[in-house]
Amino acid sequence: MTIREGWQGRFYEDFSVGDIYPHRLGRTVTQTDNIWFTLLTVNPNPIHFDAHYAAKTEFGKPLVDSTFTLALVTGLSVADISQNAVNLGWDEVRLPHPVFEGDTIYARSQVLQMRASQSRPHQGIVKFKTTGYNQDGAIVIEFTRTIMVYKRAYAPKEALPTFLLEE
Repeated sequence: MTIREGWQGRFYEDFSVGDIYPHRLGRTVTQTDNIWFTLLTVNPNPIHFDAHYAAKTEFGKPLVDSTFTLALVTGLSVADISQNAVNLGWDEVRLPHPVFEGDTIYARSQVLQMRASQSRPHQGIVKFKTTGYNQDGAIVIEFTRTIMVYKRAYAPKEALPTFLLEE
């Protein structure tokens, strides 16, 4: 039996301007997701958690909190683009189509720019455009995101528990 290391994520050298990463996982948004996230972030807008109120709006039902959509789509991209990085910021966030409870969200990201960090030579700065889609292919969110990602030789070494490495 051979023990093989798992996915370690991408490093600065793995990216090229123009690369597109379709993120493999999708995620269905539940009513619980929407209510809990809205309450956890102290967002008192009833359109997110009061079905009676939301029924009287142009949408006819509760909208998913837009900051949940931003967090979810960012999360869908982590394994592909930022597992070895820290976020520097989000820009140009647009929400062209609402997300509703029960929608399944998918995402993809494209590398827009990259450069070596001047202050941290062991890392690089990469800017992406990430787009989130619902199950019907409608764009529900678009944003640019800038990360600072390790160069492969300088990445912190992950310390796995020894029992995971035993045959």
